[in-house]
Amino acid sequence: MSASLNERVIPPPPESSDSRTFRRGIIDLIDGLYNWELWLHLGWTDIKQRYRRSVLGPLWITIATGVTAVAMGILYGTLFGFTIKEFLPYVILGLIFWNFIQNSILDGSVVFSTNEGLIKQLPAPISVHVYRVVWRQLIIFAHNIVIFLVVLAVFRPPINWWALLFFPAMALFVLNAIWTTIVFGILSTRFRDISQLTTTIVQLAFFMTPIIWKLGPSMGNRVGSRARLVELNPLYHYIEITRAPLLGEHVEFYHWAIVLACTAIGCLAALVIMRNYRSRVAYWV
Repeated sequence: MSASLNERVIPPPPESSDSRTFRRGIIDLIDGLYNWELWLHLGWTDIKQRYRRSVLGPLWITIATGVTAVAMGILYGTLFGFTIKEFLPYVILGLIFWNFIQNSILDGSVVFSTNEGLIKQLPAPISVHVYRVVWRQLIIFAHNIVIFLVVLAVFRPPINWWALLFFPAMALFVLNAIWTTIVFGILSTRFRDISQLTTTIVQLAFFMTPIIWKLGPSMGNRVGSRARLVELNPLYHYIEITRAPLLGEHVEFYHWAIVLACTAIGCLAALVIMRNYRSRVAYWV
């Protein structure tokens, strides 16, 4: 009897869960990329559902952005004393890239709360829904960039080799769209007021970012020097690294440095949030 007691096997201690580790968060992001067929299909389906039963379909994206950009370009160009040839490409590119930023933030902040059914029923990484939002914004961007190609053919802005910087700039836009969707999406799922606050802040940021206005001789030296405070707005630097190369302008290095710093900080914040709250999204939606 005593021998049997001595020979009892002591069970090993339970293994600790790794659900709240950086490793699990990174694996979720990688697994989401491997499910590329799923998020490509979901993103394209979102576009088709939005314009279902319309005659022009997704072309309404291009028409709406084009009409808005032309109207604002003519109006504000006249008010600020700029020529249409100079100001219209500036406004059109500003609106195109701003729409990408704005929609990435606003759509990303509700991506999980609006896909409750899929998250609870579809056994897939939550990053699939993040990539779905980014892919949808790229589709919209592809529709809108056609407007600039038309303006390019009509007004012929001085394009040069600086235009190649557009490609690394767009890569940074995609990275920032991913981390903003993760950060605002997960936090807004837990605290629903964040999405409303985000909408208000984004609307305010539009008027504080040089998209439909810019510094020029007509503003005078005093106003121009005060308006330089706009450089405190990080979104200004994002717009600058994408718009300026396509207008044939040189982009100062500090614009790239600020964008790279914001991207690094944002990606780190996204990893921390994925580590701590990724597994709780399904319970919060």
